[in-house]
Parts: sequence; structure tokens; C-alpha cells
Amino acid sequence: MCGRYTLLADELEILHEFDIEHPIDSYHTSFNIAPGQNVLAIIHNGKEKRAGFLRWGLVPSWAKDEKIGYKMINARSETAHEKPSFKRLMTQKRCLIIADSFYEWQKNDGQKQPKRISLQNRKVFAFAGLWDKWVDKDKTLFTCTVLTKEANPFMQEIHHRMPIILPKEREDEWIAPVKFRPEEANAFLRSVETEEMTAYDVGDYVNAAKNNDEMCIKPIA
Repeated sequence: MCGRYTLLADELEILHEFDIEHPIDSYHTSFNIAPGQNVLAIIHNGKEKRAGFLRWGLVPSWAKDEKIGYKMINARSETAHEKPSFKRLMTQKRCLIIADSFYEWQKNDGQKQPKRISLQNRKVFAFAGLWDKWVDKDKTLFTCTVLTKEANPFMQEIHHRMPIILPKEREDEWIAPVKFRPEEANAFLRSVETEEMTAYDVGDYVNAAKNNDEMCIKPIA
């Protein structure tokens, strides 16, 4: 799964990296992004790419209660094209969720060791995501979920699942303003190759979502 991540790049770097023309309203960095928080995402509105914030934890448009979002921070890419919550979104509500590392907890002898994981050759990258709009009376939410897959050989020693990180050259293809059939979106995700990754141990400080400073990423021996 993917339950925590970081985004420490400055705004100009993100605008350049993802070819975004307009400034990002209320942009801020974070050492410890957690479910329920607003996260930076990029969509294509049919005319151009736009960057803005979505709440992490998908609330489908048909949901009766927004609390469902806390159970839907991730979507399994292998079955998303079949599930009612995600099938429609796979066709035309695809997004990039921007990050520069993510955390995972490695189980060892009953203990959980948090690790910070990033790409070896790219500083900023994008998770494949889905988004939706939910309206209830006078309340409107724009929310998202991170697509995941079985762990690659590097990640298998840490956790059995991992977020789908899109190759640079395939980011625009994922959010292109065209309708995919759900099966086509599934095939796209299955074709994504994983880049070289690196990881190091961090302290238990990161376990608490309220902690959000450099201590979260500080390496431990």
C-alpha cells in the first residue's frame, strides 16, 4: 500500500518538471503527507494541465457518507477496472499525484521499521491516481486515491505492495483527455515499468502524522 509520502520540491521545480503554466494556489511542502490531507495532483481539463489539491481518500460521487474516503486511500490496479468505486474513474478521471519519496514499514521480528523510499535517478515523480467529485447539499469534495500494484523485487523485502510510479514519458499519456475503456486503463498500468529505487531507515518519529519536519526524513544508523 501507500499510506505516507513526502513532497519537498519547491513550486518552480514542480511547474518546470510537469510543464504547468499556472502557479499552484496555496502550494506547500510536507515531510509527512497522510490520508485525509490535501495532496498536490495534476489533471488535464481538456485544454491544459492544471495542478491543484485533492483530498487523499477517495469519496465516490455516489457515496452516501464522506467517511468512506478513509478506507479508500489506495486502489489495487489489478482489479480497479472491475470495481464499482473505480471503474468509471479509470475511463476519464485519472490524475498524477506528485511526490518525491514515500514511506513504508518493514516488518521484522514483530517490529515495524519505517523506511523512506525514492527513485535513484529522479527527484520528483508522480503516482498514478484516480479522482472524483462528491456533492452533498452545500458541501463539495474533490478527492483521490493512489493506484498500487504487487511489489517489484526491490520492494518485496520491505512490503508486498507498492504505489505505481509513472515513468516520466508516460505521465501525460495517463492523464490525456481521452476516454479509456476500463480494460485499456488496466493494460496501461500493467505495462508500466518500475525505475531503480533506493531506501533508508528513518526513526519512529514519522509514525505520527502530526509530525511534519526534517526529523521525519533523518536517517538512522
